[in-house]
Amino acid sequence: MNTVKTVGLMVFMTLLLLLVGQALGGRSGMVLAFVIAVALNFGSYWFSDKIVLKMYRAKPVSEAEAPDLYSMVRILVQKAGMPMPKVYIIPEETPNAFATGRNPEHAVVAVTRGIMRILDREELSGVIAHELAHIKHRDMLTGTIVATIAGAISMLAQMAQWAMIFGGRRDDNEGGSPIAAIVMMIVAPIAAMIVQMAISRTREYEADKGGAAIAGNPSGLANALLKLEKGAQVIPMEDAKPATAHMFIVNPLTGGGLMNLFSTHPPIAERVRRLNEMTRRG
Repeated sequence: MNTVKTVGLMVFMTLLLLLVGQALGGRSGMVLAFVIAVALNFGSYWFSDKIVLKMYRAKPVSEAEAPDLYSMVRILVQKAGMPMPKVYIIPEETPNAFATGRNPEHAVVAVTRGIMRILDREELSGVIAHELAHIKHRDMLTGTIVATIAGAISMLAQMAQWAMIFGGRRDDNEGGSPIAAIVMMIVAPIAAMIVQMAISRTREYEADKGGAAIAGNPSGLANALLKLEKGAQVIPMEDAKPATAHMFIVNPLTGGGLMNLFSTHPPIAERVRRLNEMTRRG
């Protein structure tokens, strides 16, 4: 059901992009929206992993430099039947981790220094397995596509705003409507963000489930999530960027209230409840 939900939400995002293009510029606007989406997806597919690793100053480590971490990743990779990803360490004391890369053959697992300090082997194994599940499910590609479509929608809305400021917008008889354009400028970016968050939360639940299956112990990941939630509150990640928050196993951004409505991650308590349910079922 999580996969069906993800596909449905991605189809909705694509249709929303085309509707925004049509409302803002008729048929030519739809073509422009499609071209922007293709260009952004192409660039993100090939370069997003390099950009995010550089953004967080992540450094590759060899097996000699981190033998225990490498051994853990190799064992889990063999269980999952996957290629061995590259291993990076982020010079941050905030406990967290993420996976990136365009496909399982070009994947990266990155962990912070902080996460290796506070988690025991069973808990860290659960976290690594969670990230491997993201790789196996090709969630990085899904997240990239969704993020770029959302970005294209916002870009089109901003372009329309500037067009209205500098000379207005003419109805070119191609199907565009000034009223529809105004509505889309306001509603579409918000709708795109909400759908993006929903997809991200769905994929996190699926990665928890897949990671627990790879590690063979749901309680390890459940305990890790509780520690990571507290750790992120005690030592927040000062350089965390909203655009990349969805990549981490726990949300690196702090905040409450309305922020929780637009969180890229489901509540830790619900994730732990589901993992504990898996443990009880055996």
